Amino acid sequence: MAERIALIDYGAGNLRSVYNALMAAGAYAVEVTADPDYIRNADRVILPGVGAFGACMDALLEIPGMPELLENVVFSDRRPFLGICVGMQLMAEYGDEFGRHDGLSWVAGSIEPIRPRTTDVKIPHMGWNEVTPVNEDSLVERGEAYFLHGYAYVDNQIPSAVRAVTWHGGEIVAAIQSGTAIGVQFHPEKSQRYGLDFLSRFLKWKP
Repeated sequence: MAERIALIDYGAGNLRSVYNALMAAGAYAVEVTADPDYIRNADRVILPGVGAFGACMDALLEIPGMPELLENVVFSDRRPFLGICVGMQLMAEYGDEFGRHDGLSWVAGSIEPIRPRTTDVKIPHMGWNEVTPVNEDSLVERGEAYFLHGYAYVDNQIPSAVRAVTWHGGEIVAAIQSGTAIGVQFHPEKSQRYGLDFLSRFLKWKP
C-alpha cells in the first residue's frame, strides 16, 4: 500500500512546488491538507514554510490543535516529519524575527539573524551553497542546495541537533534533527537533482 503523505496547508508554504517535487521523488499519495484526521493517520508529515517566523507560527496556531497534533504524531506515534525552510525553523524554541516569537520547542535553540563575519556577504542568504553533513548517519548528504533566508538556527542543545551545515560568511546550520523529525534550511523543491534525491531518501526513511 502506498504511504499517505500529509503536506500541511496553513497558508505559509510553497505547496505546489513541494507537492510536485515529492511526486517527482517517488511519492504516490500526497495530500495538501489541514485536516486533523488525515494528518493523524498519515505515514509521513511535511511542514513547508516561507516568510517570517512569527507569521508562520501564527498561521499554524490558527488551526485549532495543530501544534499539539503534530507533536503527538512525531513524538508519540514516531512518524517521520520534514520541516522545510521556515518549517524547520519552527522546530526551535523561539525566533527573533520582528520581535521574539515562540516556536514548537522540539529542539533547544533559537532562530536569529544571520551575522556574517565579512561585509562582502549579502543577506538574505540566497542561492546555491555546499551542504556538508556533520555525521555519517545523516539523512542529508553532501552536495549543493538552494537557500533563501535571512535568519538561521543557532544550536543550544547537548547532544547537538545539527545534522548538516553550510557556509555564507560563516557557518550556518543547514539541517537539524530530533528523533523522527528532521528539518532542512534549504529548499529541496528548488534544489534540482540534489533536492529530489534528498526527498527520495526521506520517503524511505525509517528512523
